[in-house]
Amino acid sequence: MPKQSDELTWFDIPHLRRPLLLVGFEGLFDAAEAASGALSWIKDRTESTEIAMLDPENFFNFQESRPAVRIDTDGDRVIDWPATEIYSVETDSFRDLVVMMGAEPHLRWPTFADYVLDVARRSGCEMVVTMGAFVGMVPHTRPFSVTGSAVHPELARRLNLARPSYQGPTGVIGVINERLERSDIPVISLRVEVPHYVPGPPNPKATRALLRRLENTIGVQMGYEDLDTDVEEWMMRVDQAVLADDESREYVERLERQADSDEDMLPSGDDLAAELEAFLRGAGASTEDEVESIDLDDLQSDYPESEEE
Repeated sequence: MPKQSDELTWFDIPHLRRPLLLVGFEGLFDAAEAASGALSWIKDRTESTEIAMLDPENFFNFQESRPAVRIDTDGDRVIDWPATEIYSVETDSFRDLVVMMGAEPHLRWPTFADYVLDVARRSGCEMVVTMGAFVGMVPHTRPFSVTGSAVHPELARRLNLARPSYQGPTGVIGVINERLERSDIPVISLRVEVPHYVPGPPNPKATRALLRRLENTIGVQMGYEDLDTDVEEWMMRVDQAVLADDESREYVERLERQADSDEDMLPSGDDLAAELEAFLRGAGASTEDEVESIDLDDLQSDYPESEEE
């Protein structure tokens, strides 16, 4: 029988090997659905089991995020409600994962963040990684940068992450990060930059960049190389759209020159994973105790950059 805790229903609490919790939601800070796509990629390609879910009734405005009706194989009418699902993921590495995903809730964000904290603690996760995507000035022809940040100064130093600096409107991920930080649970944020002139999903190149950075950071293989064919096809379609218009081509060339003059070098994946292990072991951080068409009118050099920390 499922174990009920207010609005959080547990189907099972498996024994996991030094797990990390990965969190991401469809919504404002999931440009091109790159972050939710990365979590779906992880869940669908692994031995994953749904271990819990959050009742959507008190977290969603169903006029904004409407349920969908369908007819199942028996001819019965079924309503699919927006949901927050939690999966355990067995890996070939020394640690397992817990994936929390779904649509960004509209209501009661502080309570929602408390449930994320509960999931981290009950599943024994050593750390939380929140994932997102934002539109920016990166050209589609260049590698997509992944911004990482952490409040904990030692964790930020070891993983070569920035300290959070963003101030402004936030989403539920920002609320979750703050709640975890106040509860002394290590949390890092990874956010991939998506070309503002190709904002629609899917964007396999952005998803691949996010998965690669995640793998390099936590030392768990993500299989992102299997996205190479999808990325090549996506690149071909965008190239064709850009080359068909002189103004688009010139604009992308300006973005390329800007990107080529501002490249940052990251430590190797092995180095990052080793530093993470050193931090988690040394700090005793275990929580056991507690493509759309291009519109030339949108090609503006001063396009605002959205970022979530």
